[in-house]
Amino acid sequence: MKFGPQKLDLTTMDIAAEKRKQLKNLFPEIFTEDKVDFDALRRVLGDIVDSSKERFGLNWPGKADCMKVIQAPSVATLKPCREESVDFDASENLFIEGDNLEVLKLLQKSYFGQVKMIYIDPPYNTGNEFIYPDKFAENLDTYMEYTGQKDAEGRTFSTNADTAGRFHSNWLNMMYPRLYLAKNLLREDGVIFISIDDHEQANLKALCDQVFGEENFLGTFVWKRRSGAMDAVSNVSEDHEYILAYSRHENQLNGIKRSFEKYSNPDGDVRGDWISDNLSAGKPGGDTYYAIIDPSTGNEFWPPKGRYWPYSSITMATKIEEGRVIFPKLSTGTPMLKRFKSEAMKAVLPVSTWIEAPNKKNPPQGALITPLNSQATKDLKSLFGDKVFLYPKPYQLIEELLSQGATKNSIVLDLFAGSGTTAHGVLSYNAKHNTNMKYITVQLPEPVENDSAARKIGMYTIADIGKERIRRVGAVIKAENEGSLDLDGAGDLDLGFKVFKLDTSNFKIWDGDANAFDEVQLDMHVDHIDAAAEAEDILYELLLKSGFELTTTVERLTLADKEVFSIADGALLICLDKNLTSAVIDAMAEADPIQVICLDEGFKGNDQLKTNAVQTFAARAAASESEIIFRTV
Repeated sequence: MKFGPQKLDLTTMDIAAEKRKQLKNLFPEIFTEDKVDFDALRRVLGDIVDSSKERFGLNWPGKADCMKVIQAPSVATLKPCREESVDFDASENLFIEGDNLEVLKLLQKSYFGQVKMIYIDPPYNTGNEFIYPDKFAENLDTYMEYTGQKDAEGRTFSTNADTAGRFHSNWLNMMYPRLYLAKNLLREDGVIFISIDDHEQANLKALCDQVFGEENFLGTFVWKRRSGAMDAVSNVSEDHEYILAYSRHENQLNGIKRSFEKYSNPDGDVRGDWISDNLSAGKPGGDTYYAIIDPSTGNEFWPPKGRYWPYSSITMATKIEEGRVIFPKLSTGTPMLKRFKSEAMKAVLPVSTWIEAPNKKNPPQGALITPLNSQATKDLKSLFGDKVFLYPKPYQLIEELLSQGATKNSIVLDLFAGSGTTAHGVLSYNAKHNTNMKYITVQLPEPVENDSAARKIGMYTIADIGKERIRRVGAVIKAENEGSLDLDGAGDLDLGFKVFKLDTSNFKIWDGDANAFDEVQLDMHVDHIDAAAEAEDILYELLLKSGFELTTTVERLTLADKEVFSIADGALLICLDKNLTSAVIDAMAEADPIQVICLDEGFKGNDQLKTNAVQTFAARAAASESEIIFRTV
């Protein structure tokens, strides 16, 4: 049994190390002294490695640096904000305020392979929206400067002007790391939908082919966002946008449940309900153009003009004999095929990539139905009484995508939350379909204009708009469903959300650089906890960096007169008391946890107490034939 005190790693997942681990699991024979033997890899792959300098693919200035950004660990944390949350202790929905790149790194351990569907509506690179810092050196320090929590030293955030020499490259440098890290969070059957317009659609498609693989491309949906524009350039009105869909692996969308409402059995056919269907085909074959004869009347019928029969004359004769061909009473009519419900090969129809408007008459079965942006603006205005956000997406669009990419109890992630459309869509979908989807939305606290409608009603950032929208939507749904939904029972509809905010770690991180070793570093090692850190701040940082989800059940216990946090029904015990005793160590061991985390400071330099703690947990693990991982931080 492997047992011993360990130091909890306070950094995010090492992406490069994880990739090497995956490679080693696939091809252990290519590793020599933990290094990759690329010649061995070539042999394993049948020597299909392309060693030429010219390759097909998307390249741009800064792409190599993107991988450095991806692999750079984060020492940030997500601090809980109860006062801005709704039903913090019970809700499993998350609203995270912060830079989505840092947040993605922080979510890697806890949510790796857990998300069923991702929807993002990123900046379209029109030159008018916030994207990144001027110096393109985005990290936690940059975020802290942007939010006024650190001296900015002249650094500002700006838009990506189309006059910039690296206009498209800058946008790709922003998108690539986020898509790369987002992919890690998708389940094996997960899908991602990305909204975009013509400015970067082609580049986004090429980028996604690299990140997700061309074989995992599901399709491009076309959504009509507006009815037309009088100021169209070159007399072309760009009334539509695109939604690119990719899967984690070669999966599929849910499709549209086939409707059998038009099927009936008026003639009492023993084979059950049926519908009359077209008997002709558009493509010629071998024996497909001939006359068929109604055995009752002797009337002769040829295929309609420009059409053919779908079967050979022999197969058609069998169909007629089985009573599967419905002949018209008049010789001028057209024969039809009797198609039985029991013969339907699939319970679902493929979904159309053309998203229809609600007012279209008789939309085809299989179409997604979504209103225009104008309706989204009206819906948001009805919540706030004014236009607090420009060009929101309709939450009905999210509902339609949820019907295709999510399942009943799955997690849905949105990295560019904006006004909170995805959260709105999830809440509305759950209320309509009795599902229990959970959302994680991430939004930068980008300031709104001083004279904006949002500022006038007390919302200072786009993140504020999103949080307030979710509160108001929850209240509306609760009011609309009072009496029809058991909002007080065990099967409650989750209308709350936990708010977390990106911030610096609660721990002063040790710098292993020999050049940085000084008295300050030594002092940090002795007292490395931020004096301003609250117990709950530390708790959630330890949860996140131990690989537990932020919505994991937390219970406060009192063991040996000390406060102990019980995580996931006792799987993890965390004691943040700064005066540990042998009694609380014994009590935690008796609880049979899988992991235990204590503050190193809690031992007060008492090596004997720490040694006894190690032995206590080891003895308990041996007695219960299990393993207890004991960590200090």
